[in-house]
Amino acid sequence: MATTIEKAEQRVKDLEEKLKQAKALKQKAEARVRAADAKQKRADDTRRKVLVGAYLLQQMSADPSIHASVLKGLQGFLTRPDERALFGLEPNASTPPAAGNETAHAG
Repeated sequence: MATTIEKAEQRVKDLEEKLKQAKALKQKAEARVRAADAKQKRADDTRRKVLVGAYLLQQMSADPSIHASVLKGLQGFLTRPDERALFGLEPNASTPPAAGNETAHAG
């Protein structure tokens, strides 16, 4: 027959195991929240880029000087031939970028 001390020790072990499980659940929940926040930040960033791009395209079509200015800026910004072709720019004559770094811009 288990003594009172043995019962108490078993109860402590059981509670410690429950605490360990609760902490693991808390960590999982916190990780889900962090992942959801990161996903929302990426979505917001993408949405900002789309809206700014739409605005610039509208401005470029309305004002030839803005069109010329943006294209001039894109000359040095875009390095990939497929990206340059989207704006009617000739492929760069310079050497291709290093492997794993296909564009000079972030994003």
